[in-house]
Amino acid sequence: MPAARIESLAREGQGVAHVEGKVVFIEGALPGEAVEYASYRRKPAFEQARTVRVLRPSAARVEPRCPHFGVCGGCSLQHADMAMQVAAKQRVLEDALRHIGRVRPETILPAVHGPAWGYRHRARLSARYVPKKGGALVGFRERHSTYVADMRSCAVLAPPAGALIAPLRALVNSLAIAERLPQIELAVGSRATVLVFRNLVPLAGEDEAKLAAFAEAHGVQVWLQPKGPDSARPLHPAAPAALDYALPEFGVRIGFLPTDFTQVNHTVNEVMVRRALALLDPHPGERIGDLFCGLGNFTLPIAASGAAVAGYEGNEGLVRRARANAAANGIAATFATANLFEARACARLPVFEKLLVDPPREGAVEVVKALPDAGAPRRIVYVSCDPATLARDAGILANLKGYRLAAAGIVNMFPHTSHVESMALFER
Repeated sequence: MPAARIESLAREGQGVAHVEGKVVFIEGALPGEAVEYASYRRKPAFEQARTVRVLRPSAARVEPRCPHFGVCGGCSLQHADMAMQVAAKQRVLEDALRHIGRVRPETILPAVHGPAWGYRHRARLSARYVPKKGGALVGFRERHSTYVADMRSCAVLAPPAGALIAPLRALVNSLAIAERLPQIELAVGSRATVLVFRNLVPLAGEDEAKLAAFAEAHGVQVWLQPKGPDSARPLHPAAPAALDYALPEFGVRIGFLPTDFTQVNHTVNEVMVRRALALLDPHPGERIGDLFCGLGNFTLPIAASGAAVAGYEGNEGLVRRARANAAANGIAATFATANLFEARACARLPVFEKLLVDPPREGAVEVVKALPDAGAPRRIVYVSCDPATLARDAGILANLKGYRLAAAGIVNMFPHTSHVESMALFER
């Protein structure tokens, strides 16, 4: 069995070693450790492997809490303490900025932290009827596989969702449409929990009765989604309580539908919004744009400061609900639909004194390219869910648009995973 000394962590959370001139990415290994490993993929320049035995453990190694860790693909870093997880993510961010964007932040922001367990308020669980496994499986997919992990609970899902895996398996196993129910989406709000069952065929009355009984027994709402996300409708109760989450520091509540995009970690989201507004520093009367605004997660707190804020979003449904959220909170803000991945739409945006940008993984390249040479925002807060696209856009801002990267740091939105969220401040 080959052995290696681990030098660092790769972006996906694997240990990195060099053996006989070849890079080996080893799952389950931490920097400073000596491990024996078994390769499962060999290429001329690298290998991918799994840890078989830890010969010399790192001081940062901890016992994974979840019994499914290593099989379930939901988490990749439960064997590392939180300090190492945060440090590894900070390194991924800084490496991306340096190597892709050719920029370095003047200041490293302290990492935004939150609870390590029971934090995930949104998830999309796979469901599959597998007779050889004794019936229905419900959970995340196995690592490097399309198979559904054989799970009974989940320690990162917010209560009560984490304890519903085993009951959901029993429920799906009892349904006549068990083989035509591929997905269960869950959304946990501050006052309600919703389970959205993706049903590929209509339900018979007996199945509907079982779903309603499950909702009653576990204090959740059950919705059905026969087609796309917009087709989701409540089954039980017929007139459910609304989903929302709070931003108490700003006196704001954000309502949402269970299939809407929201940040998965409500506690970290509160801190992230506070950090973003501190960096943006909005003042009454300032003209501020919030691009990729979604439901108004940043827009409404900015508007509460008295700034004249306009939110832009490509999804018309989210724009409608953002307007409704502004009205429900008694906040003046304007919202408009715009395809921010299209150069012409970005060129038509009005002039803003400051800008907040919170794009999906694709980043905001058309937005930053469209910034005018004269009259551009003097301050931009960029919230990112992908270090590579942030780094690309940071390079454009710094090297072509005259901005300096004043600060950057990570937001640990997804503990125990290798997913890196971050925030950056650009000034000119």
